[in-house]
Amino acid sequence: MPSPDSSAGKAAGTVPAAAGGAVRRSVTGTRGLAAAGFLLPALVLLGALVVYPIGYSLYRSFLDRSGDAFAGLGNYVEIFTDDTILTAVRNNAIWVVVAPTAATALGLMFAVLTERVRWGTAFKLVVFMPMAISMLAAGIIFRLVYEQDPERGVANAVWVGVHDTFTESATFPKARPRPGHELKPAAGGAFVTERPVRAGSPVELPLVGVPADGMPSGARPAKQAPAPDDGRITGTAWLDFTRGGGGTVNAVDAGEPGLKGIVIEAVDDGRVVATTTAAADGTFSLPKEADGSFLRLPASNFRAPYNGVDWLGPSLVTPAIIGSYLWMWAGFAMVLIAAGLAAVPRELLEAARVDGANEWQVFRRVTVPLLAPVLAVVLVTLMINVLKIFDLVFIIAPGSAQDDANVLALQLYRSSFGTDAHLGVGSAIAVLLLLLVIPVMAFNIRRIRRETRR
Repeated sequence: MPSPDSSAGKAAGTVPAAAGGAVRRSVTGTRGLAAAGFLLPALVLLGALVVYPIGYSLYRSFLDRSGDAFAGLGNYVEIFTDDTILTAVRNNAIWVVVAPTAATALGLMFAVLTERVRWGTAFKLVVFMPMAISMLAAGIIFRLVYEQDPERGVANAVWVGVHDTFTESATFPKARPRPGHELKPAAGGAFVTERPVRAGSPVELPLVGVPADGMPSGARPAKQAPAPDDGRITGTAWLDFTRGGGGTVNAVDAGEPGLKGIVIEAVDDGRVVATTTAAADGTFSLPKEADGSFLRLPASNFRAPYNGVDWLGPSLVTPAIIGSYLWMWAGFAMVLIAAGLAAVPRELLEAARVDGANEWQVFRRVTVPLLAPVLAVVLVTLMINVLKIFDLVFIIAPGSAQDDANVLALQLYRSSFGTDAHLGVGSAIAVLLLLLVIPVMAFNIRRIRRETRR
């Protein structure tokens, strides 16, 4: 019969040893030496791929460009004195503050609202789908989305459509008078006649520079305006260009179209006394009050068409790239938050409603506090992610705006592998990125331990 001591020894995970003492086993019965043997390949890989690169980067960050001489803290000083690298530091700060917060807020909003609609699952699927796309592909997609030309860029196509709905665009943006004609440039891009117009003498306003496909729909061949005897001012505004050549300069020829809709103003002493628009055949008529005044074609006729927003210009390139990041990662935040929301006790929500709380109060005082651990996980994960953002910035930002969109990971690449490579500065940037990640990782580990102790 086994003794109580031997039974206790077995329960404690020890076995008798041949030479006395006891050999400790793990709870799975694995000897420590065997466990170390299994862990050795992983430890070797960890040392070769993580520990050694970190150590060498730290060492290299104290050397000069060639790597032969000690540079001290010179490379770190350059990080905070070079304008290009300072822009990268500032942009990284914007990314860390804005992108994780906005993505988490969007994920929370989507997770809460999709619980209230029947097609919530389909919506979640659509929002999460961008996560299946690589950063490279997403960068190419949004480089096209942000194209300046509204005919290619979706963002500007929508923006220009909305703008043109409320603001009338110019009909003849590139039109100009024939050289030698009495129409002369005026302030603000308008054109005005050199001499006052008189009743009974039809005015001719020939223009060129309007492409054939840019003519207004419904424009008809121009014709000479009649000379009325009631004091009115009449005239013709037309495109003085005959297809195939020929025709007489500054004269209405057969087949030359009228400038339908062009605005003509009669100006006397700087004051507009009458306004009219040309008919489909280019003819127009002004009341007798216009007699003796100058005719002006206002700049609104020739204003360049609205071409949208310069999304990838120096001032908007970083917010534009953050927008593409949100498109990708809001679905990730939504899925994690939705999983946490599914675990929230419904009795607490119903109890708050019974106590008289409205939906906003339930959301702010009950739902969000209960989701705080999940929100912290999402926020920290996205903060770590944006600290090393590289792909989207490198692909979306054009060469002319890349310095304005610069971030530390991109600057690390440019300093280490660019045409003017400085491995010392590149290594210093790598060490700086590591130092920025460590506090976030420490916070995450402390939070996980605190959750485990509960």
